[in-house]
This record gives sequence, C-alpha cells and structure tokens, in this order.
Amino acid sequence: MTALDARPDSPTALRFPQGFRWGTATAAYQIEGAAAEDGRTPSVWDTFSRTPGKVRNGDTGDIAADHYHRLDEDIALMRRLGVTDYRFSIAWPRVVPTGSGPSNAKGLDFYRRLVDGLLEAGIRPVATLYHWDLPQELESATDGSPAGGGWARRETAYRFAEYAGVMADALGDRVATWTTLNEPWCAAFLGYGNGVHAPGRTDALASLRAAHHLNLAHGLAARVLRGALPASAEVSLTLNLHAVRALSESPEDRDAARRIDAVGNRIFLDPVFHGRLPEDLVRDTAGITDWSFVEDGDLATAAAPIDSLGINYYSPAVVAAGSSESPSPWAGAERHVRFEPAPGPRTAMDWPVDANGLYELLVRLRDELPGVPLVVTENGAAYDDYADPSGNVKDPERVAYLHAHLAAVHRALADGADVRGYFLWSLLDNFEWAYGYSKRFGIVHVDFATQRRTLKDSARWYAEVIARGGLEGRGDLDG
Repeated sequence: MTALDARPDSPTALRFPQGFRWGTATAAYQIEGAAAEDGRTPSVWDTFSRTPGKVRNGDTGDIAADHYHRLDEDIALMRRLGVTDYRFSIAWPRVVPTGSGPSNAKGLDFYRRLVDGLLEAGIRPVATLYHWDLPQELESATDGSPAGGGWARRETAYRFAEYAGVMADALGDRVATWTTLNEPWCAAFLGYGNGVHAPGRTDALASLRAAHHLNLAHGLAARVLRGALPASAEVSLTLNLHAVRALSESPEDRDAARRIDAVGNRIFLDPVFHGRLPEDLVRDTAGITDWSFVEDGDLATAAAPIDSLGINYYSPAVVAAGSSESPSPWAGAERHVRFEPAPGPRTAMDWPVDANGLYELLVRLRDELPGVPLVVTENGAAYDDYADPSGNVKDPERVAYLHAHLAAVHRALADGADVRGYFLWSLLDNFEWAYGYSKRFGIVHVDFATQRRTLKDSARWYAEVIARGGLEGRGDLDG
C-alpha cells in the first residue's frame, strides 16, 4: 500500500492507496431467489419470512432480485461500474441442503458460474460462507436439549466447518478471499435474543450460547480453510462492531457504554484475537449463565489466525444508564442501558448519519489490533428513492452519505489505520430482512415486479470515484 496523496491541482482531492480494493456487496437470501430450485432446501429465513407477522407485508425471499436467473446481467452491471472486488455470500442450504452430508452439485455449479463470470470480468470474488441463512434442518435438530437447535447447539459449529471444507474444495482454486461469518452479533442476538431476525427466538441464554458457538464455528472453519486453500488465500471474519458513545461523562452513562461494548463488540473481538472471554461480560451475564458451555480448547480454536478483519458500519449508538426494551438483544445489559437518539439527519431506516463513527472504529482497531489489516466490508444507506417518469433514479442523499463515509476512511488511513478496501452496501435493492422490500439500499434500482435494473445516480458517482481512485472533494457530491 502506498502513501495517500492529493492531486496538486485539486487541494481537496482525497486519493486512496494504489491497490485499494473498491467493491460492492450482497447476501444470498436477499438477492438470489430460486428458493426451492435445483435442490435448495429451506433456511431459517425461509421459515421465518413465511411466518405471519414476522416480515413487513408478508414479503419473502422466494424471488428477491432473481439474481439466480440474472447472474450474467448482474456481473455486467458490476463490470460497468468498474468495481475491483465483489463480496457475495453462499447459501448453505443451496450447496449442503441438509446442513451436513452430501453436497448439491447444482448448487455448487451456480457458484462456480458466478466465480468464473467474475474472474472473466476482471472482478475479484470475495466469498462469505455465512450471511444468516442457516439450513432449517440444523435449527430443528435440538437433540432434545432445552437449549434448542441452530446456533444454540454446539454441533452446528462442527457442521459449519464441514460446509467450509465443501466450499474450499469446490472454489478454492478460484476464490482468493474467504470470510467465515458475516455479523455474528446479528445472528446471535437478533436471531435468538429479541427475535426480530430468524429463527425468531427470544432467549437470552440461547443468544449467548449462539455467540460462543459462532466464534467456535469461525475458528473451526478457519482451520479447515487453511488446510484446504492455497497459501496465498486470505481468511477473514466480518463483524458489525458498534460505535458506542456514552450520553454523558457520568460514571453511570460510561458504564452503560462499557456494557454495550462488552456484549456488542468484545464478545467477538476478545475470543477471536486474544483467545479469552471479556471478564466484565462474564460478570454482567452471571444472572443468565455461568458460561459452562465453553469447553476446554474452545477459545484457542476461536483465535485461529486470520488475514484481515471486515468492518460493517452504518451508524453510531448513544447510550445512557436506564433500561432497554424487552425482549432485548443486549443480554445482561438490558436492565442497565437505554439507547438515546443520536443527533443529525436520518436514513429511511431511521438510522442517524454520522461518518465519524466509522473513523472512530477504524482508529480504535488500529490501536487495539496492530498488524491486523482492516476492510470496510459493508457501508451504505437506505433512502426512499424511485424511478422518475424519465426512468432516472436520483439519490443525492445516498451520494452525500457515501462521500462522507469514504472521507472518514481516508482520514483513518491518513492517521495510520491499515484499511485495504471499501465495499459499498449494496449492489442491488433487495429483500431487507424483516423490512421486506420496503427499504432500498442498492445503488442499482430493482423494479421487483419486472426485475428491471436501473443505475441510480449513486452508482454513476461510485463508478467515477473508482475510476479516479478517490474523491474530488465537495464538488463530486453533484454526482
């Protein structure tokens, strides 16, 4: 990576290092569709989305953006944008339908076509093994345990490692970067804590067990990948770390921030990078569990070395002493913490826009994890954009959001953070989990009735940023 530079004729230009990776990202359940085709079996999200009242408007991912049938068209869009990398996820139930056992040839063939098409287009494939679509059969396999199945069950971690081996054998000669898990916090605490994500359980103990088993799964899979992939391959993990701010400097508010940092951030950072559980987390959750489900050797396994850490960031969190909603995703903290609205503009998700939070996370990791390369693996915003009568999709708010956050990445680079790339979320408008199709994150507009793709102004803007290797300052907010 070379030093940052600004063009002499443009004092406000922000140039990124040579070789900086400019990407975009998607997730299988959100875009693929073809939910019951070619041997794919249900995931927990298929079950959850078909449960009345769980997803807005009763939407499901059965068709989504129909990427399964429009693969070539979507790769052509990426090539037109000039992205160097594409981060996609693999649907576990498409390639290993029962969650274990024989693989599905037709499912593997789809991802082979995707990877081959990307390479032919000059785009580097970045594969994520898990973006929340757990095979339903694994969630249903409880072995009679009161903890239930899925990620609350230890065996799921071993099935995940087997699945990692299947994919390494199938694509290891063509995919250079492998991410084990995407946002395990969401899988554990939104899926098992407050139930707003699949599988929809509301059990604080199950959420903590799930978090640990996800850490274990990551370590087990990382070891499998190391054994199966070329030495040049990269193994990574992506976390949605929380940029937590105390409402005031009072001891009570600062303790609230500490509690959220423990259950939101360090519950993954400490096992993965230090082979330990945070002592304050264990203390905070003593009323829920004694952590006896952590077996000898688990934390050493979770700490398998990785080549980079992915960071997903959208907005910061402001916390104060108080109490949170019930059921809560904040196991052990809900009776001590309340969330306060952050100042500033909001996205269509009602999330505050504050690029400083991304800068804060990157410099924190610079200091806490020296020598670990960082990649911004998701960053973007949902707005209520639409195709006007002339067919154009103007989204100046998204352009402003992206500009501010890329400037924050540049600032972190200038201050010594080793940031290797930026992946914009998302390539396409898609199925936005519990919000269904009501929220649009894409830089490509999708008319879900016709599946017509239309480049938004933000897509053209991003293509220009990639082509020149950085930002031109405030002027390029005009798109």
